[in-house]
Amino acid sequence: MKLSIRRFPLKTRMVLLLGLIALLQTGALGLFALHYLTSALEEQMGERALHVAKTIASIPQVIQSVETGDSTELQPLSLTLADKTQALFVVIGDRNGLRLAHPNPERLGFSMSDDDDDAVSPTLAYGLAQVTRAEGSLGLSMRARAPIYDAAGEQVIGLVSVGYLLDKVDLYISRYRLTMTMVILLAFAFSVLTAVWFASHFKKAIFGLEPEEIGRLFQERNATLQSVREGIIAINTRGEITTVNQAALSILDLPNEQNIIGKPVTDLLPNSRMPEVLTSDQAQFDQEIRVGDRVLIVNRVPLHQSGKVVGVVSSFRRKDELHQLGQKLSRIQQYADSLRSQAHEYSNKLHTIAGLIQIGANDKALAIIGQETRDHQALIHLLVEAVPDPVLAGCLLGKYNRARELGLVLEIDPDSQMRDLPEWIPREQLVSILGNLLDNAFEATLNHGGHGKPILLTMTDLGDDLIFEIEDRGPGIPDDQQALIFTKGFTSKARAGHGLGLHLVNSLLQQLNGTITIEPGDPEGSRFTVYIPKQQAVKPSPMTGAAND
Repeated sequence: MKLSIRRFPLKTRMVLLLGLIALLQTGALGLFALHYLTSALEEQMGERALHVAKTIASIPQVIQSVETGDSTELQPLSLTLADKTQALFVVIGDRNGLRLAHPNPERLGFSMSDDDDDAVSPTLAYGLAQVTRAEGSLGLSMRARAPIYDAAGEQVIGLVSVGYLLDKVDLYISRYRLTMTMVILLAFAFSVLTAVWFASHFKKAIFGLEPEEIGRLFQERNATLQSVREGIIAINTRGEITTVNQAALSILDLPNEQNIIGKPVTDLLPNSRMPEVLTSDQAQFDQEIRVGDRVLIVNRVPLHQSGKVVGVVSSFRRKDELHQLGQKLSRIQQYADSLRSQAHEYSNKLHTIAGLIQIGANDKALAIIGQETRDHQALIHLLVEAVPDPVLAGCLLGKYNRARELGLVLEIDPDSQMRDLPEWIPREQLVSILGNLLDNAFEATLNHGGHGKPILLTMTDLGDDLIFEIEDRGPGIPDDQQALIFTKGFTSKARAGHGLGLHLVNSLLQQLNGTITIEPGDPEGSRFTVYIPKQQAVKPSPMTGAAND
């Protein structure tokens, strides 16, 4: 069975890895030290042998005996010199390389080239002193050869060879090898203890998790960050961005993640209050800020580790998401009201037509049917020609039926047109603006006793703006209230639940960079005129200081 190191816990892996590294390092250093020591001892031994050989070669007695070939005098002298210098041997040869002195008398008279011809020849031929490591007749040794010159010092008349056995080097190395082995074992034990301490500390720092668990949690964290619709930004103690999800990039119009990770948050968001939370260690919840043309709800929470603040996480979402949901529900409610109004109105008319037929007034019944058909056909024809957008046309048709149900008349200027409706304008916002203004006109007209009176709607898309003009038959708006009617909660009505429609209209127009004006109606009431530019306004970048988080 194949054994994988991943099967072991992180602590065990770290101990094994660090211990193995320490063992390899100390072992390699030990081998290098022993090799270096061996080389140094051999070199030292060779230099000593050379020094002894040169000293013997310069002794007058040796020079005289070599010149005369007196082996009888050289033989005991070489043994005495070898004993005094603690050399393995001292061998003396004549100019032909024949032994005149040797520890083994049986080898006297034989050529020294039997031991090392490469060293003998250069010494005799050129007078070169040499150190060699060779296997001789007495064993493996470090030997040195020095030439013997005549009394005048001009001619080589022989040579001296001094050797030291290398078994002494092995003896010295054995002693150091034992010491080095002890050092290696102590270093290994120390490394294991250090690895155990470090692994325990490291495991504590990562909350006892294994690397595979950390990797899985990291992937889950990234997937979670990218799946949530709220924007998330995190910074470290230096105020540098460490985490950001795609929702945050989209909401704040920031570049891609690779371009902002590691940058100070104040460089991208100059007015960010995240550094303030980093300093104060106080969380901030549900704070409303404006970023360009958007309103955000922001939370900022400090991150703690070992009782210290190590960063800040900020989450935020667009406030208008709730408004958009409300607008969609409002649209559905409008459609439901429209269907209910039509069902109620047609039910009444069907009962009327049925009654006329029962009493024999067929002509009257046909007249009502024809009138109803003509009115709706005219309205539908106008909407099809002037308002191709089905959402806007459906809203107007619903409001037309709602007006009839309330006993009012919604008149749409036959010269109106709204064909050039830009794609960037959200249809639910446009429907919410018109719907609230028309509902406000219906209520104002009814409260002023305006049953049967017309509410006028004019639309045009000529020029650079979309223009909607709604004129009611209400009591009008005093000059001192015109600046207040768009304030949230302000209403001139005694009943609760009012004061939100015009505030929502104004908020939506601000998002669309539009405006609204109020003028007196003709001959009574008020005229609301809405201007929405066709060209989308350029949004200020949060990188230039428009954002607060």
